[in-house]
Amino acid sequence: MQTKHAHAPSAEAPGKTKNLSKLTANTNAVTWFEIPVRDMKRAKEFYETVLDIELADAKGEKENEEMALFPRLAEGAMGRSDMVSGNLFKGDRLKPSGEGIIIYLNANPSIDKAIARIEDAGGKIILPKTKNRAGYVSVFIDTEGNKMGIFAGG
Repeated sequence: MQTKHAHAPSAEAPGKTKNLSKLTANTNAVTWFEIPVRDMKRAKEFYETVLDIELADAKGEKENEEMALFPRLAEGAMGRSDMVSGNLFKGDRLKPSGEGIIIYLNANPSIDKAIARIEDAGGKIILPKTKNRAGYVSVFIDTEGNKMGIFAGG
């Protein structure tokens, strides 16, 4: 039986597949996420406020698409097994929804501070801070109608 390997990164695209390995207990199951938005300015302000971060504006693949990138390495994060990042996305191919999967974003070092900023930033908490085996979680509806989560170690 042959094992399939990821293609090595090309010289023209550094970091595109760096460290991309077969899914195992030592790699991330998720390599990238996209959060659909209707109003990029409003969504960007919401996530920057709640998570106390800066998102970087980026061009989409098509003329009518907008993106705002979560923090990542300078050479990129997509296609890496050792880290995960993602973006807000405004365009025709994705629509915000409160149904389906939940992505839990990193709220370290203080989930309490992140939770305290959710409603002031325009979101709605639907699961207050809850302890689980790994730490603490909270679930909320963002300004675009997406059900999202935050996580911090405990």
